[in-house]
Amino acid sequence: MNIFMIGGTGLLGSEGAKELINRGHHVSSLSLPPIPEGAQLPGQMEIKLGSYMDMSDDELRECFSGCEGFVFAAGVDERVEGPPPIYELFKKFNITPLERMLRIAKECGVKRTVICGSYFSHFAKIWSDKQLTKWHPYIRSRIDQEEMALSFADKDFRVAILELPYIFGAQPGREPVWLFLVEMIRGMEKKTMYPKGGTTMTTVKQIGQTIAGALERTEGGVAYPIGYYNLTWVEFLKIVHKYMGCPDKKISTIPTFLYKLGSKQMMKKHEATGNESGLHIVKFADVMCNNAFIDKSLGCDPLGVEPDDIDAAIGESIKLCIDILDGKVVNAVKMKGE
Repeated sequence: MNIFMIGGTGLLGSEGAKELINRGHHVSSLSLPPIPEGAQLPGQMEIKLGSYMDMSDDELRECFSGCEGFVFAAGVDERVEGPPPIYELFKKFNITPLERMLRIAKECGVKRTVICGSYFSHFAKIWSDKQLTKWHPYIRSRIDQEEMALSFADKDFRVAILELPYIFGAQPGREPVWLFLVEMIRGMEKKTMYPKGGTTMTTVKQIGQTIAGALERTEGGVAYPIGYYNLTWVEFLKIVHKYMGCPDKKISTIPTFLYKLGSKQMMKKHEATGNESGLHIVKFADVMCNNAFIDKSLGCDPLGVEPDDIDAAIGESIKLCIDILDGKVVNAVKMKGE
């Protein structure tokens, strides 16, 4: 099928495009400049640089012309900060423009849509007692995005929401999300201190399979919780330490109350800047200090995701972080969305 993608030069979009092309589909993409230096993009993908938010409805109709599939691998994530209420920023970039895109896509005869979302939506639904949408504007925006997108779904317009977890693997020239972690570990000379709990994760190659599988297999409207490998933070940090060259460094688990105490101090400093975060740092302990695990049977298995080397993928991310911090890679594109 012919597929139009927003964000095809990003880490997730490019891997999705690669998998789709390998399966015989044709992919055209609209992405924000610049293209990361050294990025290995699929040669068969048609790339146009620009912002979908600045395009007219007619210009977008031209992009959708002749396409059966649409992939939205764009938007902003929880790391973005701004003046309160920060929810309005997430609405501006993740909800309002997507609603417009879905309306136009449906008008143009597109039949299948995949949207890259967040696994925080999954936990907001299954951990209702933690009131994640109340305390975290970013998580509320992702739930609102899901509800809006799924409202478009019917038998002729299939909509898949991918509730994506932490994803490992590197794109040359693009800054990994884990840069802060490598800096933090380097600053802890004697031992690494981290909260209890853990998270689910995948490799970027698996996300490419997820995007392709969702386009090909989804019927109606479905939100897929995505997770393949469940690791505690200690298990994860042992892998990180290995690739940082300090495999024997001790790891100490911080009690939740101490984690919250440190978060309160960070929050006071942050509030002094006048900006608001998408996550309430103290309340986020309800996620960070728990096992945010997802069984692969909920999303990855139905979409045909295959096993991969998560250890090596974590290593790719950590090695690129080290090269950026050591000045071996300069002008890396920050992962703020496409």
